[in-house]
Amino acid sequence: MQEPPYHKSMELTERHPNRPGFRPLYQQVRELFLSRISSGAWRPAESLPSEQSLAAELGVSQGTVRKALDSLAADNLVERRQGKGTFVSQHTQESAKFRFFKLYHSTGEHALPMCKDAKAKRRRATANERAILNLASRADVFSIERTRFINDKPTLRELIAVPAALFPNLDLHQPIPNTLYTLYQSEYGVSIVGAIEKLRAVEANKEDARALKKSPGAPVLEVERIALDLDNRPVELRLSRFCTEGMHYLVELK
Repeated sequence: MQEPPYHKSMELTERHPNRPGFRPLYQQVRELFLSRISSGAWRPAESLPSEQSLAAELGVSQGTVRKALDSLAADNLVERRQGKGTFVSQHTQESAKFRFFKLYHSTGEHALPMCKDAKAKRRRATANERAILNLASRADVFSIERTRFINDKPTLRELIAVPAALFPNLDLHQPIPNTLYTLYQSEYGVSIVGAIEKLRAVEANKEDARALKKSPGAPVLEVERIALDLDNRPVELRLSRFCTEGMHYLVELK
């Protein structure tokens, strides 16, 4: 792989840390590694080359490579396995539920939702979906409406929209799996690595009440999530409405 321009750029910023646009060397290496993951050059669950070989390839110190990989590990983009090496993170059913589902029982136990039959349908994107997902004026989305259960009790209703161009033939995956992010990664090469969420208390509408077996007007927690991929691109819009009796929504700030 040819990297001369990259090498020169790194050397320049390293020599002149006060120049505008300066970025630490390890951050530049991190961005290069991130581009390899995003492009599919490094696939989910794949073992990365050793720190020593990556340092030799890029002409940087092994410590710089280690710091770049540690930064990716902190963001759950790679996994460090003692005695085995570094691997590109992979969404599994369990990891996706624990990382992105934040509803907990009052006892502190993580609530794990299950989904019964759900299907994806193709339709024209709404104005709001076009704005949030950066879609063209006549773009299509696949929409999924589903109810998820905790301990066999209907607990949340979800309305999900994803760009049809990014997830072709999503409607052929029947039934839709419980953890969609695993499907996105394994079938479409789209890794969800972050999200923007907005929370508010609302009253259940008729559809919520029917799905959650509540009276219309009952209080529910609404969470609007915009899921982001490796390129910080919005790829999913999800509106969830929760029944929170005996539960709470937990977010850790570090």
